[in-house]
Amino acid sequence: MPDFLAIFDIIAIILLVPALASGIVARTPLSFPILFMGLGILLGGNFLGFIDVDAHSPILEVVATFTLCLVLFLDAINLQIDELGRRWLIPALILGPGTAIIIALGAVPLALMIGFGWILAFLGGAILASTDPVVLRELMRDRRIPRSIKQILKIEAGTNDLIVLPIILILIAVGEPQGRDAGQWSAFLVQLLIMGPAIGALIGAMGAILIKRIDARLNIRTEHQALSGIGIVLLAYTAATSVGGDGFLAAFAAGLAVSVTNRRLVNSFTQYGEVTSEMFMLFAFVLFGATLSTMMQGTNVVLSLVLAGIVIFAIRPLVLSLVLARSRMSFEAKTLIAWFGPRGLNSLLLALLAVQANVPGAELLLATVGIVVLVSTGIHGASATPISTWYRRRAKEQHLVEERTATADSLIVHQGPSVMLITPEQLYQLIMSPQPPMILDVRSRATYERAEGRIPGSVRVEPDKIDQWANSQISIEGLVVAYCSWHRESSSIHAAQELNAWGITASTLSGGIDGWAVRYPLETIDPRR
Repeated sequence: MPDFLAIFDIIAIILLVPALASGIVARTPLSFPILFMGLGILLGGNFLGFIDVDAHSPILEVVATFTLCLVLFLDAINLQIDELGRRWLIPALILGPGTAIIIALGAVPLALMIGFGWILAFLGGAILASTDPVVLRELMRDRRIPRSIKQILKIEAGTNDLIVLPIILILIAVGEPQGRDAGQWSAFLVQLLIMGPAIGALIGAMGAILIKRIDARLNIRTEHQALSGIGIVLLAYTAATSVGGDGFLAAFAAGLAVSVTNRRLVNSFTQYGEVTSEMFMLFAFVLFGATLSTMMQGTNVVLSLVLAGIVIFAIRPLVLSLVLARSRMSFEAKTLIAWFGPRGLNSLLLALLAVQANVPGAELLLATVGIVVLVSTGIHGASATPISTWYRRRAKEQHLVEERTATADSLIVHQGPSVMLITPEQLYQLIMSPQPPMILDVRSRATYERAEGRIPGSVRVEPDKIDQWANSQISIEGLVVAYCSWHRESSSIHAAQELNAWGITASTLSGGIDGWAVRYPLETIDPRR
């Protein structure tokens, strides 16, 4: 059978299986990454022999390169640059000291237990420090997980590869058989860290601005704008690579530039890009599975499984527990963040870079990483629903700190100035006036689910979504009053501070709903509506 017929068969499976099996996957511990990687192993040379690929196969290289470029581009355009500032404090702690410690600790078992040299061990530690956002998608879609926690996980998943990729590329250069002198190293670092990102940013900005101007005059259709995003990704990669820069960093920089210069292009590309990315990811999982089915013969599977256990159950949870020790989030939130650092396709793609660079021992490293990825995608995919369900149950039973704020920064630092307090008597007079204020019920989920009523005319806004609500308001005139419970939580203070930051005049009801209920009647409603 010609190779292209086998490729068509794989593509057909990739397009059909997610649709046919989505209901089954949602009800079982399976996840699509583990399903398609297992399919690749089954179809590989050691079993059915239907797919004949190895680590140096051109089709694997093309699919892996395009997938990594597209993933990095999507990570960049989804970063929401307008959320820079103190909101990045906790993610920065995870990405900075957290990632560095995880790389160092991950290198130890690779060297002492698996037997790699220290350069290859640190390379493996960096590869296994990369977290995969694919397994986190269901968690990101869960409305009951507070936005501040999602923000931390999203920023980490979106920028993690940007942190580890330069480290991996430098270690690959160190591990190459031929050495470099000081001048060559300087040129290499300039090409890697400056030239590639600069070219990518330039192409991304020019492409986005050009599309924006033509769209303003001639109205480019949404689907054509979505297709242009793929063109920008490929052009950034090829342009940077052709002059000696790194195409992957260029792809990320291009996405960042597009995000800043043309939000309509971002909105047009996001859904199409995510669907395309998912298709190529699943294709890559099948190819990697087929590759690993033959490569794992020379791997010590038992030691690799022990390594997977150390990486998954010990290193990340321990390091992030230390990094987040002084944060003000609940134990449940710390557990959620520390646990969900799944290794997936990104780790395989990064390990393949070492193989393509002919680093000695890189194929054995890829096989070892592949076993860790198999275990990680299986365990993290199976645990996503139970752990998120556990967290939601805990959120109903008690007041969790992270539910009172929309952003990550207030989980580690107290937000700035105090807000104006308004008494129940003053609020009642304002309600009876010709221009009543807008009243927001920002009680935590645990309190709201058990509540028997609310202040008449108030609008329910979950406290971790207050900035989304503020952003959706075209114009607000007059005062906004936020309330929660009596001295039991501070969601109303956080809400008022957030609204004031958006330029909306906001205050907090002194005494909350309990203080109001002592003096005035509550509107009795079903609180779950």
